[in-house]
Amino acid sequence: MNAVVHEAINRQINAELTASYSYLQMSAFCARQAFNGCAHWLRLQSQEEYGQAMKLYDFLIARDGRVELGAMAAPKNAYDSISAVFEAALAQEQDVSGQIDALYDLAFREKAYAATVELQWFLTEQVEEEKSSREILAKLKLIGHDVPSVLDLDRELGARSGG
Repeated sequence: MNAVVHEAINRQINAELTASYSYLQMSAFCARQAFNGCAHWLRLQSQEEYGQAMKLYDFLIARDGRVELGAMAAPKNAYDSISAVFEAALAQEQDVSGQIDALYDLAFREKAYAATVELQWFLTEQVEEEKSSREILAKLKLIGHDVPSVLDLDRELGARSGG
């Protein structure tokens, strides 16, 4: 495997694991605020990010690459509001989208075509990830501080299935 792309995929594995860790901390914050639906949604989002890291991990293993996990900084653990949590979630997804775009571009320029094929799934996934966070944030902004509406949204997010 191309050494430059190999190194970049390792960085992306670590970025996905960092995102997973961040979502898990967001989940814990929401649970502490008794927003259990938000906590559930964010915990599943953490699992999705972990799964994405493992997808890249498995790709490197299949290509006889070496996985090199790096240190992770502690994620932010307090927010001013539930809206601030989802603002952070959207910003995180936008950052990951930029990382995936850059990784795809690098793989293409380096003619690492197997990597570009693998990364196409991530390009599509990031569109959905950003859309989900953006929609939740839009709903939170729309309902503002209307307690019954906030509780309804929390209940809606708690109904998310899968991971």
